[in-house]
Formats: sequence, structure tokens, C-alpha cells
Amino acid sequence: MAGGRTGRESRRRTHAASVVVPFPQGAVGDRLSLARLTPSGLSLLIGFALVAAVLLVYWGARSSAVFGVERIDVQGAPPAVVRDVRKVTRIELGRSLLDVDARALEDRIRALPSVAGASVDRAFPHALVVKVAPERPVAVIRRGEGAWLATGTGRVVRRIQPGSYRSFGRLWVKRDVAVELGRRLPASVTPGTRALAAAREAKLPRQIIAVRNTEGQLTLVLRQGPELRLGAARHLLLKLVVAARVFPLLEEGTAYLDVSVPERPVSSTYFNP
Repeated sequence: MAGGRTGRESRRRTHAASVVVPFPQGAVGDRLSLARLTPSGLSLLIGFALVAAVLLVYWGARSSAVFGVERIDVQGAPPAVVRDVRKVTRIELGRSLLDVDARALEDRIRALPSVAGASVDRAFPHALVVKVAPERPVAVIRRGEGAWLATGTGRVVRRIQPGSYRSFGRLWVKRDVAVELGRRLPASVTPGTRALAAAREAKLPRQIIAVRNTEGQLTLVLRQGPELRLGAARHLLLKLVVAARVFPLLEEGTAYLDVSVPERPVSSTYFNP
């Protein structure tokens, strides 16, 4: 009995030992040492000191005159628009370039009636560069004794002296028509400004004195040459391109050229309604 029990215990110990798989262990030098990857206290101290130094230098430069704005360069605009932009941006003179809020400054510049778009860049060490896309006026709006410049879309961009800007066509409006800087003219007026913009794009070879809008029918009054009748404010560019090509073919003394139907332009030496 004792011999049999001892044999069975021996077989169980042998079986248990046979299913134990020892995990291979490498040499001590091959073991991953976490201690080596952990920065030392000295390196941490140096890193924090460098970050603090950079922050101190940044805030010092921001609050000092090291990068103070000494000039503002305005690019891409005519002199009158440059003056408008300088009035808005001169508050930045003396301020650190690092302290200039470029986005807010761009918003202030875009709010000018004469500006369509703007971008502001820092030019270290002492300059701001303002790139401007100006509005392009095409018409002089006249109301009583007042005169304004307006774009093709009817946006009023500047008040001017009556009699100035003689190369622009005149568009007379009634006294009750609202004309405000930075705002668009009423819809009843904008067909005239659109016609003047299309005339510039078509390179009409005659100077336009004025635009008439009679019950929705547009007519351009030219300094030299016939009256140009455009009809309704549709396909204006096409009509004016046709007119530009027909002008050289007209007889001397032609009273009007009618391109209200651009496929069939009509001219006459006699005025008729």
C-alpha cells in the first residue's frame, strides 16, 4: 500500500512538472530599463527653465518697443483709399507687432466703404503691411447738390465734390432716394450702375455722360456719338459688346443706336421714341 501510494504521488509530481513552461530570460543587459527612459530631475529643471525663459522673452518683447510699429505700408489701393486706410490703422503706431490683433484690424479696414477686402501681415521688426482690394466705382450719383461715387453693384463708396470725376457717367436720382456711404442704392437705381459697369467691361469706345432709366428702359447718353438705347436691364454686357462692334460702322450723324435686341441692332439718323 505504501509503495503504491508513493508511486501515484511520484507520477502526479512528474505530470505537474511536465506542463510548466519556463519563460526564457535574457541577459541582464538586455532587459528594458524604465529608469533609463525617465528624465532626471536635472533635465526636467533645465526644460522648465527654458520654457520659462522663452515666455519671459515673448512677454517682454510684446510689452516693450523692441518690435514697435513704426510704419504702415498700404498696398494695392489708389491714393484716396490709402488715406482712408491710414486713418483706421494709425492707432497701431507704437504698439508692439506681437500685440496687434490682425483679424480685428482687417475687420475695421473692410468696414470702410471704399474697401472690398483687406489682409494684414507683420513685417518684423517695425512694419505692418496692409494689402487692400479697393472697391471699383463706375458711376457718379447725383442728388440735388450732392455727389457720390458708386460701384456697379450700387454700393456707395465715397462722397465727392460735384463736377469732379468727369470721366464717370452721371446717374441722377430723386431727392427722396436714400444715398448712404457703405450702403447699396435702392433696386430702382442699380440697373443704371450695372449698365455703367458693363460699359467699362465691354470697353465701349465712347465716353458716357449720363444714364437715363425711363420706366425700366435704359439709355446711355454719350459725349460724342449717338444715343445708346439698351432697353431692359438684361444681358447688358452682351448688348454693350455688340454696340462697341457696331459703332465703327455707323454713318456720321447717327442719332441713336438701339441694341435692346442685340441680335438685331438698329440705328437711325432721326430721333424717335
